[in-house]
Amino acid sequence: MKKREQWSSNFGFLMAAAGSAVGLGNMWKFPYMVGMNGGSIFIIIYILLMVLLGTPILMSEMSIGRNTGLNAIDACDKIKKGWGFVGGLGTAGAFVILSYYGIIGGWVLKYLVKYITSSSIGNPEEYFRDFSSSSLEPIVWMFLFMALCVIIVIRGISGGIEKISKIFLPLLTLFIIIIAANAFFLPNASEGLKFFTVPNFSAVNSVKDLFSVILNAMGQVFFSLSLGMGTLITYGSYLSKDSNIQKNAFYIPLFDLIIALLSCTAILPAVFAFGLKPQAGPGLIFQTLPYVFGHMKYGRMIAIIFFMLILFAAITSAISLIEVIASFLIDNRKWSRKKACIIPGICYFLVGSAASLSFGILNNVKIFGNSIFDFLVNLSDKIIMPAGGLFICILTGYIWKPQNMFAEMSSGGKFKVYFQKTISFLIRYLSPVMIIIIFISSFIK
Repeated sequence: MKKREQWSSNFGFLMAAAGSAVGLGNMWKFPYMVGMNGGSIFIIIYILLMVLLGTPILMSEMSIGRNTGLNAIDACDKIKKGWGFVGGLGTAGAFVILSYYGIIGGWVLKYLVKYITSSSIGNPEEYFRDFSSSSLEPIVWMFLFMALCVIIVIRGISGGIEKISKIFLPLLTLFIIIIAANAFFLPNASEGLKFFTVPNFSAVNSVKDLFSVILNAMGQVFFSLSLGMGTLITYGSYLSKDSNIQKNAFYIPLFDLIIALLSCTAILPAVFAFGLKPQAGPGLIFQTLPYVFGHMKYGRMIAIIFFMLILFAAITSAISLIEVIASFLIDNRKWSRKKACIIPGICYFLVGSAASLSFGILNNVKIFGNSIFDFLVNLSDKIIMPAGGLFICILTGYIWKPQNMFAEMSSGGKFKVYFQKTISFLIRYLSPVMIIIIFISSFIK
């Protein structure tokens, strides 16, 4: 039997896991979610949910992965026969996310090349609208982005995913600090900082508004930390017994939060400095920021650094999702790593192409009232990932039992596991109840 691959070091795992967490969820999605959900109110709720939901589920997934040494589906099935569907939800979530993630990754790659080859974008809104709604060009850029990610995963765990994460994560951190520092010197920058640091309770006028913000924050926690999509189970399966799971479960969300806040610091002051609206939504970095770059000193250079930073973040997340599916096909179907990456890659590309065309010629095609792109986003954020997280809590809290998780986390007594009673309470009671309440509220109009 072929020996399972492992991370060459805990640092390599940490960079890969943090890279999975620090992706478009932080750089593209978090700033506009803050803008659309009342600024700092969203951030406060996000941090609470990260502690109460994110960290316990993250520990559960990593423990299941390392204990079994298997892909997400087989790992859950090994914990309890018939429960492989929990890992199946995660694997399905990874597929759905990749199908639209590749579109955004393609946009980022396009904008990076655009700024490298020309000084500015004349009319950012018109440029983005024409580009995103065209039939062929976005699909070509999506293909290039996905091909790059697939090639990295084909090279394996230590030779591909770990190696690229060790390079990209430090560079990503450096670049975002440079851009955030630059934002402080913009006129009116204080208004942008105030927007996401000073609570604005007027943004939540009703219980419905509050539930909407909580639901969006929960979706962001799951999306950003790669929860409920099999990533941490898969990455945990390559983890050695010398790694401290609890310590890693602290560092990953902390690093994720720091990058998310730095993203706000880099983006929102610039938006306010030029009198633009932070509620620009998904188009914030593609329509609003190009206008900002066009009016900044050294704007082209900053734009190149910014989109390179976003590209690094997108790649480190995408490769983790590809590995979830590839790992199952390698373990369960005995496919070669190359085949397990390329064949699913063709499927992501085909579904992603349809989603890309929903900005143009397929914009009238609706699924439950949503465009193909929006349907995929809502399916992953509001259904698959929360459901996956809920079942992980049930599997860990009631079937595998927290004491078995703690035994795995301690590596046979090598590491002390702190706050065991609190973690057990969160996994068995608070986290599932919160997920169920918020999940039901998402269907109440």
